[in-house]
Amino acid sequence: MSIQTPEYQKIDCQKIDFSQREVLVYGDVMLDQYWFGDTDRISPEAPIPVVHVQNKRHSVGGAGNVALGIRALGAKVRLFGLCGNDEAGDDLEKLLKENHVISHLCHLDTTPTTLKLRIMSHDQQLLRLDFEKKTPSEDSLKQDLIAHLDAAQVLVISDYAKGVIDDVTEIIHTAKERGLMVLVDPKNMDFSVYRGASLITPNRKEFEMVVGVCHTQEERIQKARALLDQYQFETILVTLGKEGMLFVPAFGEPAYLSAHTQEVFDVTGAGDTVIATLACAKASGMDWTQAVLLSNIAAGLAVTKLGTATISPEEIVHELRVEQGGSASIVDKDTLKSLVHTAQSKGRKVVMTNGCFDILHPGHVQYLQEARALGDHLIVAVNSDDSVRAQNKGSDRPINSLVHRMTVLAALQAVDWVIPFDEETPEKLISTLLPDILVKGSDWKDKMIAGAKSVMANGGEVKFLSFVEGYSTTAIVDKIKTNAKWEDPV
Repeated sequence: MSIQTPEYQKIDCQKIDFSQREVLVYGDVMLDQYWFGDTDRISPEAPIPVVHVQNKRHSVGGAGNVALGIRALGAKVRLFGLCGNDEAGDDLEKLLKENHVISHLCHLDTTPTTLKLRIMSHDQQLLRLDFEKKTPSEDSLKQDLIAHLDAAQVLVISDYAKGVIDDVTEIIHTAKERGLMVLVDPKNMDFSVYRGASLITPNRKEFEMVVGVCHTQEERIQKARALLDQYQFETILVTLGKEGMLFVPAFGEPAYLSAHTQEVFDVTGAGDTVIATLACAKASGMDWTQAVLLSNIAAGLAVTKLGTATISPEEIVHELRVEQGGSASIVDKDTLKSLVHTAQSKGRKVVMTNGCFDILHPGHVQYLQEARALGDHLIVAVNSDDSVRAQNKGSDRPINSLVHRMTVLAALQAVDWVIPFDEETPEKLISTLLPDILVKGSDWKDKMIAGAKSVMANGGEVKFLSFVEGYSTTAIVDKIKTNAKWEDPV
């Protein structure tokens, strides 16, 4: 069976709050480095591209990325792992601290920090260099983890085959005895090392390396059930890339979820996002179906971002509301703030304008189309009904309610996001969102523009556009009141 839209309807968006939960992550940590540059010639030394490196960045990878994903979703997280007593290890500690992850890293003199260096050009990965040495786990690290089990609701075991997870039987058994859910992202072909786990999340390749090639969905389900019986797992979630996910519980019916993706940009870390979301959902008491639905949404968001990117709860809520039949464009402030940050982190320009937009006419439509053409995304902030009246528009205004006005705006192809504001001006909202370009009508050129100072101080611009002459909401209303025949000014 497939999980259908009605299952999404059962999830209360207001309850997607993981801030009071704690998750432990145990596994192989690593440092991901990215070197970015332009490529416009082939090396004279060999048939390979020459990359002119212009900037670099680094991020936490492996089990560390799972921990970052959990923290980004709002839960408290502790990370347990091994790293070298080296510069890369110090960088890991610094990045974890900056992202509010409580780290319990054991620094070793005998092994370097696992490091993956990716050479990037024009949004493409040209080469990856791995620096690593497999090292078995330290007893002191295991004891440190066990000492913190009582404070958490979920334990995530993130196996990247670097040695830390070679022997976790005792840890799984102890965690289950203390009432924790144990979720495992496996790499070992011997699933017996994960015996008793609440959930394992192999991808297609990992699953078939254990059970053999599967030619049909029914065959996958049959073999997944055999694993459940053999190793006492409660659930198996097989991730199938662009084909979605297969969810097979020990009790209940299996389910297939189609991939929740739009534009696939980078699959790096998508599996980390899946298990991070599952961990937060289960820590908050959601059932398996709801947890899997949220993880599928999160995975779809993750593959649209470059590198090991994290997902915010606001982004998940936004997509969930779409699945529940709501508008993709009408958003609240927290959701929009996250969406703007994500867009700008990809180098996309965000344009913003505001107004009452009471009776939408061709002048409005052309204005919004021209505003959208200035960037990649357009935000329209709309005065609430009380805000319209506060502008002395008259007691009979607005003609259309806020909900109706936003619904019409959200249906326009030029508009990406619509958000209401209650104040007389949207200055606070604009100063919070900080778009790249703030747009107003040309009649505002000699006036104080709400939010303009904040936008320009942040490196943004203010631009003015002309309305189509002869159109105005007031003129339309006056024509209606006098029963006059409307004459198109164009």
